[in-house]
Amino acid sequence: MAAMPAAGVAEAGAVEEKDSFNVELTSAGANKINVIKVIRAVTQIGLKEAKDMAEGAPVIVKEGAKKAEAEEIKKQLEAAGASVTLK
Repeated sequence: MAAMPAAGVAEAGAVEEKDSFNVELTSAGANKINVIKVIRAVTQIGLKEAKDMAEGAPVIVKEGAKKAEAEEIKKQLEAAGASVTLK
């Protein structure tokens, strides 16, 4: 029985090692304007680039973000109506 928790801890440790995430916009959803606003705020890019990004989903919005930053971006995009995954 003692070996099972050790294996679980090893698996959890492997999952926690990842400290850099890519935030992928999988769909801008129905409220594209709000999604574009969030993309602009997060990436500091222009309106046309943000619009192209929203319409070109799936696309990486932010690469190499720390876990907390990636989760915050995901939360903001989902609140705006987008579908987002962290990779």
